[in-house]
Amino acid sequence: MSDSHVVDPAGGSPREGSGADIQNWDPENTAFWEAEGKKIANRNLWISIPSLLCGFAVWLYWGVITVQMLNLGFPFAKSELFTLMAIAGLTGATLRIPSSFFIRLAGGRNTIFFTTALLMIPAFGAGVALQNQDTPLWVFQVLALLSGLGGGNFASSMSNISFFFPKKQQGLALGLNAGLGNFGVTTMQILVPLAMTFGLFGAMGGDSMVLQNSSGTLIGKIAAGSETYIQNAGFVWLLLLVPLAFLGWFGMNNIRTSDVSPEIPNPVGSFAIVSFMLLIGFVTAAFGLWLLLPEAANGSGFGVPKEIVLVLVVASTVFLLKQIPGQIKSNLSRQYQIFGNKHTWAMSVIYTMTFGSFIGFAASFPLSIKVIFGYQHLMVDGVMTHDTANPNGPSALMYAWMGPFIGALIRPVGGWISDKLGGALVTQVCSVVMVASALGVAYYMKAAYNSATPEEFFVPFFILFLVLFAATGIGNGSTFRTIAMVFPKEQAGPVLGWTSAIAAYGAFYIPKVLGEQIKATTPEVALIGFACFYAVCIFINWWFYLRKDGEFYNP
Repeated sequence: MSDSHVVDPAGGSPREGSGADIQNWDPENTAFWEAEGKKIANRNLWISIPSLLCGFAVWLYWGVITVQMLNLGFPFAKSELFTLMAIAGLTGATLRIPSSFFIRLAGGRNTIFFTTALLMIPAFGAGVALQNQDTPLWVFQVLALLSGLGGGNFASSMSNISFFFPKKQQGLALGLNAGLGNFGVTTMQILVPLAMTFGLFGAMGGDSMVLQNSSGTLIGKIAAGSETYIQNAGFVWLLLLVPLAFLGWFGMNNIRTSDVSPEIPNPVGSFAIVSFMLLIGFVTAAFGLWLLLPEAANGSGFGVPKEIVLVLVVASTVFLLKQIPGQIKSNLSRQYQIFGNKHTWAMSVIYTMTFGSFIGFAASFPLSIKVIFGYQHLMVDGVMTHDTANPNGPSALMYAWMGPFIGALIRPVGGWISDKLGGALVTQVCSVVMVASALGVAYYMKAAYNSATPEEFFVPFFILFLVLFAATGIGNGSTFRTIAMVFPKEQAGPVLGWTSAIAAYGAFYIPKVLGEQIKATTPEVALIGFACFYAVCIFINWWFYLRKDGEFYNP
């Protein structure tokens, strides 16, 4: 590869090389950074970003697909469709646990190429399955499980990029990678509804279906009776994933220094390591989902509380990974030292507040708009009903993309501001805003879900939700800055991956809680609960990082 570089270990000066491996890397050395490091780091960053974007899109496209499945009359209950988002959410979060350690064990280039290529499997599978309304629920559940690959990719991507940039630029670099990567949610919520409006792949893409209920895109509503190609929701991502896999292979680098990826095997060996560790995550996630889901949705029906299931899934994944023999076990033992650091746990809670909220709300926003504002809530024979279509209801697919768009767009700004002002101060301000806006959303949710004309409450509900998304985005960027300041270089990458894994359970937990509370006819209770959690985070952030006599005062 012509523009890869190797650094001469003896002299420390850059020289041309033919391989994808970098033997010496010191971004804190200003002379090296300006002469050679910046160019290599930026090239890896700008290949990483669109790869991560596609990962987020494939992970969370069930939030849009399920809305269109409702509009087309697929023979599934709303609660069954909510399980698809929950399955993808829990699996994606679980896969982040092994992904946190991929860079040291398999190398950055090898990992990003392989995990990006794997996304083609659920994308193609979803396209095939959606062509037939008689496809059984379990097939969609398996595809939702596989789409969790896109969620897992975030941990390895963030860990990888953290090694390329000097500390003083990590807030912006990680904010760009995460923020623009998170544009996968927005890109998906815009691109998928548009791609479904025409036969993008001709005869190869399958036949159209006819909408039973009105749908929409960001351009406007689409009337019932119109043709749609729901299978394009999966197929369209192949147009991006195929070239991105080539870019990852030919444009990225493995850093072979002692604190990054010192002893990685050849690419095939690296792919085998990644595959086996991902398999462990799939097994523990599938077991947790079986415990959790009702019998009607192919679960055990045991009704095990979701909080217990999450603890079991996380603990069993960490334990089983540690049992892998040989080099993996010794490397993981070294990286598992992060679990003995109390700041790993403090930052996991704070990061869950920001990213967990962003990803959970992004996953559940479209279907929440559809269920709360797309139906009239009428009293019939003394019983409140919620199944009469609202002709004046807003189109979920027309509005839902705006929240994740704002949250992702503003995230690099959060990193940049935090580089100037300090991460913990920015996080604190965002936490207060999140408490207030969540309570406001709860108020208007309750009003809408008890009204025959819920659309009257949509504008304040929507504006407050946009404020909530913006606060999660800025706060997300600020947490990266705090992690970079608190942890040594070798631990910062795994900590970024681990905290993102715990936070990503928001993609499972928030849709699950919202679905349960909507079924109980009290959706506002979910948002009140989230606001209480944000209040706890305000205290934790102040105690560890804003007190002047704290261990890491990081205003």
